[in-house]
Amino acid sequence: MFQRLREDIDCILERDPAAKSRWEVLTCYPGLHALFIHRRAHFFYRHGWYWLARFISQLGRWLTQIEIHPGAKIGRGVFIDHGAGVVIGETAEIGDYCTIYQGVTLGGTSLNGGKRHPTLAEGVVVGAGAKVLGPFTVHKGARIGSNAVVTREVPAGATAVGIPARIIQAEDAKLREEQAARMGFSAYAVTQTADDPLSIALHGLIDHAVTQDQQLEKIIAALDKAGICVDNQPCDENFNAQQLNKLVD
Repeated sequence: MFQRLREDIDCILERDPAAKSRWEVLTCYPGLHALFIHRRAHFFYRHGWYWLARFISQLGRWLTQIEIHPGAKIGRGVFIDHGAGVVIGETAEIGDYCTIYQGVTLGGTSLNGGKRHPTLAEGVVVGAGAKVLGPFTVHKGARIGSNAVVTREVPAGATAVGIPARIIQAEDAKLREEQAARMGFSAYAVTQTADDPLSIALHGLIDHAVTQDQQLEKIIAALDKAGICVDNQPCDENFNAQQLNKLVD
């Protein structure tokens, strides 16, 4: 028991720069208290003492504002940061070293028995206010953006943003950011509001530019192979990056 508690404290000190000491974490972090209480409730739940398990979980809810059903399975090194308003359902499973911020719901979409809540694999980060709803898996290292509503599986290393959530693959995001940097602005600077029509339009333009660059590289490579030399053309001197930045502000 005390070994797990030390691990929980260590993971908070590693991931929260605001934490100044072990004593501060032990006495002032509701996420730590909620997990400690949940493990007691989960023990009784596994042994069939359902009322006692629920009563203990209710005490934890009153003390921490974090509601974790005693049936939920939670791994090692999980960090619930701030924690107020977090709700974790009965059949939810949270893998090792996940991070969950305030206002998150790991909920169900069915009234039937069996698996109804999501599974978070190792290292998943769920942003503040996000709702992850349904019996699917958010795979290893994935990220859920703040206030996103996720109702389908998220691949490993991907990011889910928006309502309903759109899946952004890590490689796609990297290509988009590189292309946007060449255009004179950051792609992520315009994705604060993922459902904004301007952001969606700009994403489409950037993705189109990435595709064109890839096609041009293939054409030039084919011409070089055929012995046809293609000189590099200078960039358009009339391109105005500052004007583009004004459009996305």
